Amino acid sequence: MSEFSTSTESIPAEHDAATSQEHAPEAAASVDKIRDIIFGSQIKNYETRFLRLEENLNRETAELKETMRRRFESIEAFFKSESEALAARLRGEREERTSSLTDLERDMKESHTNFSKRLNDIDANARDGDSALRKELMTESRKLLDEISQHHDSLRSLMEMRVSELRTQKTDRAFMSDLLREMASQLDHEEASKSE
Repeated sequence: MSEFSTSTESIPAEHDAATSQEHAPEAAASVDKIRDIIFGSQIKNYETRFLRLEENLNRETAELKETMRRRFESIEAFFKSESEALAARLRGEREERTSSLTDLERDMKESHTNFSKRLNDIDANARDGDSALRKELMTESRKLLDEISQHHDSLRSLMEMRVSELRTQKTDRAFMSDLLREMASQLDHEEASKSE
C-alpha cells in the first residue's frame, strides 16, 4: 500500500510541474502586463532617461576623443617644432665651438712659437751675460786674493815683529793685553775694508 500511495503522490506533483511549464509563458505575459500597468510610466520614463544618458555619454565621449586628438596633435607639433629649434641651436653651438677651438688652437701654436723664440733669446742673453759675469767675478776674486795676501803678509810681518819684541823684552800682562787689542783692532779694520 505504501508503494501505491507514493506513486500516486508523485503523479500529481509531476502533473503540476508539467501544467505549470505550459502556463509559464502565459503567466510571464500576465506578470509583464501587471508590471506594465503598475510601473509602465516609470519604466518608460527610465528608458527615456537611459537613452538620453547613453546619447549624452556617446556625444561627450566623441567630443572627448576629438579634443584629445587635437591636443595630442598640438603637443606633437609643439614637440616637433621645439626639437627642430633645439637641433638647430645645437648645430649652431657646435659650429661656433668648432670655430672657437680652431682659433684657440691657432693662437696656442702662435703663443708656443713666440714663447720658444723668447726662451731661446733669453737663453742666448743669459749665456752672454754669464760669460761677462764670470769674467767680472774672476777679476774681482783676483783682486780680493791679492788684498788678502797683502793683509796676510802685513799681519805676518806685524806678528813676527811683535814676537821678536816679546822675545827681546820681558813683558808684563798689561803690555800683552795692549798688544792683543792692537792686533784685534787691526783685524777689525781689515775686515771692514774687505766688506767695503
